[in-house]
Amino acid sequence: MTVAMAVAGGVLGLAVGSFLNVVVHRVPVGASVVSPPSACPQCGHGVRPRDNVPVVSWLLLRGRCRDCAATIGARYPLVEGGTALLFGVTAAWFGLVWHLPAFLYLAAVGVALALIDIDVRRLPDAIVLPSYVVGGTLLAAASALEGDLSSMVGAVIGGAALYGAYFLMALAYPGGMGFGDVKLAGVLGMYLGWLGWSELAVGWFAAFLVGGCVGVALIVAGRAGRRTAIPFGPYMLVGASIGIFLGPGLAGLYLRSMGL
Repeated sequence: MTVAMAVAGGVLGLAVGSFLNVVVHRVPVGASVVSPPSACPQCGHGVRPRDNVPVVSWLLLRGRCRDCAATIGARYPLVEGGTALLFGVTAAWFGLVWHLPAFLYLAAVGVALALIDIDVRRLPDAIVLPSYVVGGTLLAAASALEGDLSSMVGAVIGGAALYGAYFLMALAYPGGMGFGDVKLAGVLGMYLGWLGWSELAVGWFAAFLVGGCVGVALIVAGRAGRRTAIPFGPYMLVGASIGIFLGPGLAGLYLRSMGL
């Protein structure tokens, strides 16, 4: 069952990853993600269905447009393959449960938001705000169908707690924390709180630990300075992933090391 779930999740992830390439390109400039159809930015020719198969088409075309031979960046298949891997891992981890769609949705928006934040230093409301509604609805439905309404209480508390914590940090240090991060924190807190307090605590702490480590590494490598603006959204998403998959284990390890 685990292998089957991983394969099914991976196949779905390939298709979703192809769509996320469109989202990452168009949402920051306010363009529609459904029209017009995808086309080569150099020659304007529409992408044929046979050239729109995730990863495979890029390999067969050797990374070039069929009509004008313009280079197609390797980021396209990397996003598709990365999303497939993330979906496969998520599906295998949770299995065939009611809350799986909620976490697959989080995986999808997480990929899009991380890439957009890296590209334009912004977390678009067009993605973040609907995630409260979509994610909350999927988690609430899962709680009802699984007969575990306490999880939804945790989601509400977790979302409010993380939103409030980031809101206070944004007020205290406006240059280092944007309100896009604050709004994303509420979404991530909702998911982490739905799973449990260990996931919430680890997910919150891991974001700053990962961000700090990467920031120091960039400074040491000469790629950034102390005043260099570094998007924090990707670290929040990585931290949340650590909380989701490793939260209870890491929390237990910490408590045992403290003799608790």
